[in-house]
Amino acid sequence: MVSVGTIIWLSSELMFFAALFAAYFTIRSVSPELWAQNTAHLDVPFALANTTILVLSSVTCQLGVFAAERGQVGRKGSILAIGGWGLREWFLLTYVMGAIFIGGQAVEYSNLVQEGLTIQSSAYGSMFYLTTGFHGMHVTGGLIAFLLVLGRTYLARRFTHEQAVSAIVVSYYWHFVDVVWIGLFATIYILQ
Repeated sequence: MVSVGTIIWLSSELMFFAALFAAYFTIRSVSPELWAQNTAHLDVPFALANTTILVLSSVTCQLGVFAAERGQVGRKGSILAIGGWGLREWFLLTYVMGAIFIGGQAVEYSNLVQEGLTIQSSAYGSMFYLTTGFHGMHVTGGLIAFLLVLGRTYLARRFTHEQAVSAIVVSYYWHFVDVVWIGLFATIYILQ
């Protein structure tokens, strides 16, 4: 039931992001010169590196889910023996990668503000910060969820099916956030 509820909730989140995409393309269609002027400020290679980190975090998240499904909460052997990692190690790595992504967004925002591109500066600035900012808030929510799952594994006496389901549900959310970012990256940085 938790998985079904999460999928339904993610569907509503998808509609929210669809509305943001619609607003982005609508404003872009009436102000193409504004888009041409402002997209020159974007650091596409930096954003691509940041995107790669986020997409790879989906891989590490899924590896954590695989460990949870086989009931392996912690690592077997040395920390350097990646093949023996459990849910905790994979989710911790995913958390770090997500935090790096958020840090990268903060650096990008700082650079754009220094160049005069703010949320108030133009319709482009408004749409850029709204779309990427709401996505960043969703990533932050995912990071909090990872901490909750990790904390729960340390507090419980034994790893249960319910904890595995929690890890799976968090992975659904994280994969959703990653897929939305791929769409945003393609729209904002590639299509320009």
